[in-house]
Amino acid sequence: MLEPSLVGAPTSASLELAGKVAIVTGASRGIGRAIAEQLADAGADVLVHARANADAARQVADGIRQRGRQSHVILYDLANPTHQDWLLREAWSWRGRVDIWINNAGADVLTGSAADDSFEEKLEQLWRVDVCATIRLSREIGRRMGAMGGAGGVIVNVGWDQADWGMANESGQLFGATKGAVMAFTRSLAQSLAPAVRVHCVAPGWIKTAWGEHAPESWQRRACAESLAGRWGEPLDVAHVVRFLVGPGAGFLNGQTLHVNGGFRTGWPGP
Repeated sequence: MLEPSLVGAPTSASLELAGKVAIVTGASRGIGRAIAEQLADAGADVLVHARANADAARQVADGIRQRGRQSHVILYDLANPTHQDWLLREAWSWRGRVDIWINNAGADVLTGSAADDSFEEKLEQLWRVDVCATIRLSREIGRRMGAMGGAGGVIVNVGWDQADWGMANESGQLFGATKGAVMAFTRSLAQSLAPAVRVHCVAPGWIKTAWGEHAPESWQRRACAESLAGRWGEPLDVAHVVRFLVGPGAGFLNGQTLHVNGGFRTGWPGP
C-alpha cells in the first residue's frame, strides 16, 4: 500500500511535470529518494539509479509506480567512468529522451567502512563520484538535451552550503573542496547550455540523512543552533526545492545555487 502523502508536500493539485522524464542518481535512500518521489508526485516518470542497493531502489520504483508513473531501476558505480557511460546510454534509451537530470549521488565517506579511510582515500572517492561524475554526466546529458531543440531541459546538481564560507575540520576540507567545485561548475555549465537547458545547484545544510541519525549530541546541538529554523532539515525539504527548480514556475531562473539550510546562523561557539 502506498504510504500517505508526506507532510508538508505542495498543495497544488496540478501535475506540473506530467509527461516529463526524469532521472535521479543515488535515489535509493535519503535526499535522492525524497527527490524521486516528489518528481513522481508532480507527474514525472522517474528512472531510479543506485550504486548497489537493488532492494531499496526497487522499493522506490514500486512506490513511484503506485503513484501512477513509470519507473525503472539501474545500478551503476559512478566512480567508474565506464559505468557513467553505461548510465547515460541506458537512461537516454529508456524513453528516448531525458527532460530532468538530478546529480544527487555522492560518495559516503562518513558512515560505514569508508569512515575509517585516510583523508586521501576519502578525497579520491569524493572527487571521482561527487565531482568527476557530476561534470561528465552533466556535460553529456546537457549536450543531448540541447540537441533536441527548444528549451525545457533542466539539470540540478548537489553542493553544500558551507562550501561558501568553510568549516574547520577534516570533513569541512573534504566537502568544501569537492562540493565547492560542483557549485562553481554549475554556474559555468548554465552559461554554456543556455537557453536550451537550465542548470541549478541545491546546497543542503544540516539534513538528517544516515549520518545525522547517529551523530553525536554535540553535532545534534550544532545542527539546530546553526539553522535559523532551529532544527535539522529533512530530505523532503531539499526535494521540495528541487521540484520547484525543475518546474515551470522556475522558468526564468538559471545558474542558481539555493542554500537549503533553514537560514544559516554564523558564530557557532563549538561543542
